[in-house]
Amino acid sequence: MRFSKTFIKTLRSAPKDEIARNGALLSRAGYIHKELAGIYDYLPLGLKVIENIKNIIREELNKIGCEEVMMSALQNPELWEATGRFSDQEVDIWFKTELASGGVLGLAPTHEEPMTNMLKTYVSSYKDLPLYAYQFQTKFRNELRAKSGVMRGREFLMKDLYSFHTSEKDLDDFYEKVENAYNKIFERLGIGDCTYKTFASGGIFSKFSHEYQTILPVGEDTIYYNSDKSLVFNKEVFEDEILADFDASKEDFTEDKGAEVGNIFKLKFKYSEPLGLKYTDDKNSEQFVYMGCYGIGVSRLMGVIAEKFADEKGLVWPETVAPYKYYLVGIGEKGQAAAEELYKGHEDIILFDDRDVRPGEKFADAELMGIPTRIVISDKTLADNKAEITNRATFETKLVDLKEIIM
Repeated sequence: MRFSKTFIKTLRSAPKDEIARNGALLSRAGYIHKELAGIYDYLPLGLKVIENIKNIIREELNKIGCEEVMMSALQNPELWEATGRFSDQEVDIWFKTELASGGVLGLAPTHEEPMTNMLKTYVSSYKDLPLYAYQFQTKFRNELRAKSGVMRGREFLMKDLYSFHTSEKDLDDFYEKVENAYNKIFERLGIGDCTYKTFASGGIFSKFSHEYQTILPVGEDTIYYNSDKSLVFNKEVFEDEILADFDASKEDFTEDKGAEVGNIFKLKFKYSEPLGLKYTDDKNSEQFVYMGCYGIGVSRLMGVIAEKFADEKGLVWPETVAPYKYYLVGIGEKGQAAAEELYKGHEDIILFDDRDVRPGEKFADAELMGIPTRIVISDKTLADNKAEITNRATFETKLVDLKEIIM
């Protein structure tokens, strides 16, 4: 990308009603554009970050045999009525819309019902199972609070995975595979050392579910962890009788704030039974399909990573999710010409600031945008056939021979 050829502009100030740091920085740095509270557009830089996050998730899920699909956002009320989840009294975050021909549709807040119903067409025998299907999909939730930037949106991007099994053991085995995949995902995203599997409420059909919480001062959840963080609990299940199951007491734990970035849940027959998803076993007997669901908030992760690593000068992206690896600046006639040569053939990893503005403005924008490495080639550095390389996270600067700049 050439900075002069994109419509992206950095802003001196964030939208007036943007109180979350992630939302403010992402807006100022030209990654997102705010439409309404909890509703954002993703600009070229922001979309690149989103796609990088998606690709990491996709690669790890594909490794464990998952297949990608894309479901519709508009929802048939009949499916949700069968599970009792279309009523506004039961689920109070629905967006609903009326058809011109009459009737009401919903905008999906999640996809357990339609995924379960769809598979009735394709699953009939034990030979059809297990099956693991996931998607990256825009979800809609009429949140009462939408003041956390992209960490809590009314329209947001989520990865939702659903697994289908013939036995509880098979569900348990796959559940463990997803746990391992999630650990690898968060490690690759740069937050593996501050993101923990957390015991949370299992609702009406299991004792626990598991969340993945990233320790973050602005997180909306209160969590408790022991000294080595091998046990982490959401506040909702942090009770003496629960802790007794783990031979632990409240005195062993530290309170902190966490941002939920993922969850995994053993659904068992929660949706297969009311929606009639069955299979015929090897004895020709009909059985309900065991299910699990596994979510990751993709756009929320973008906000969490922004919050986690930002400093007083702006965003600081881990290289794995950054929109570009390098921010290139040429200073002086010879420096600009050398920067042009370096840029050629590396357009996919370099953001080339070729604007006719002062170097100081370029450096400030580089710091605000958070690209991992800044390369400056000037008439001065060219005197020794070198370029100045600066690490955005540490501000460590060194001179490197031009021929040693490895893309």
